[in-house]
Amino acid sequence: MRMTIMFTRHARNRAGNCSRTFFAVLCLLAASSLASAQEEAVRRPDRVVPTKPFQIIGNVYYVGQTNNAIPGSDDASFLITTRDGHILLDTSEEEMLPQLRANIEKLGFKLADIKYLIHSHSHSDHVAGDADFKKMVPGLKLVASALDAEVIESGGKADFDTSRAQFKPAKVDRIIKDGEKLELGGVSMVARVTAGHTKGCTTWTTVVEDAGRKLNAVFVCSARISEGMNLVNNPRYPAIAADFRKTFATLKELPVDVFFASHAFFFNMVGKAKMLESKPKQNPFIDPQGFKDFVTLNEKNFLTEYQKQGGK
Repeated sequence: MRMTIMFTRHARNRAGNCSRTFFAVLCLLAASSLASAQEEAVRRPDRVVPTKPFQIIGNVYYVGQTNNAIPGSDDASFLITTRDGHILLDTSEEEMLPQLRANIEKLGFKLADIKYLIHSHSHSDHVAGDADFKKMVPGLKLVASALDAEVIESGGKADFDTSRAQFKPAKVDRIIKDGEKLELGGVSMVARVTAGHTKGCTTWTTVVEDAGRKLNAVFVCSARISEGMNLVNNPRYPAIAADFRKTFATLKELPVDVFFASHAFFFNMVGKAKMLESKPKQNPFIDPQGFKDFVTLNEKNFLTEYQKQGGK
């Protein structure tokens, strides 16, 4: 990802430097990485998310992101508003902070009114902007589960997946436990640790209102198996398979009306956003079946890969 950004920004400057073997290899790798990302964007147009922020439902707003330097990027950031301040869910990459700020302000909200920063999980595409965002918003409290807090505070070095990109470390101000509530201005965000994708992967639930109805909303961390993930006898994460199984059991028990997730394509955000613009009778983000399908698909993928790796 970092190499793709570097190549995009400096392609012209580097073009003339590829004559030597060392630089030629770097250029070829960078070009290959960029080409792969572009191919992904073409193959999966649902991962190219519009940058325009909008009110999704009730007090939940979409505020980013689309990383224009990384075709196919679709990290989702949400603003949950309350009468006493607001909660931001995920900052995305460090390079995305100007856009994140612009999106929040475009909707009429102030960064200074954001009281809490929470996360889906501790991968760089969701937390790399934390350190700088905390500088932008004095007094902001960063909240994370214990095991994801370790990764955030280490700048990614503590991640069990050593292939993950590292980032600027950020101080976590509050550790939140499974089932614990984060309350602000009459809004309760309930943390459910749904580990596997990361050791402290956190799904958040809350109640939103739409047309006078109270609805159960979920922000799913991720139940996805990363490419190359070792599910059997993983020395850096021995409990990974057990955690995934527990996560699927937890997700199946949640009452869900409104479905969100850490990546836009997980919940068909682009398609639903287009539908919302046409002012349908029912908000398309009210999608309990979509949530069930998401859980079913990811559990099936987990079981298939687990058995393929020799798990029993």
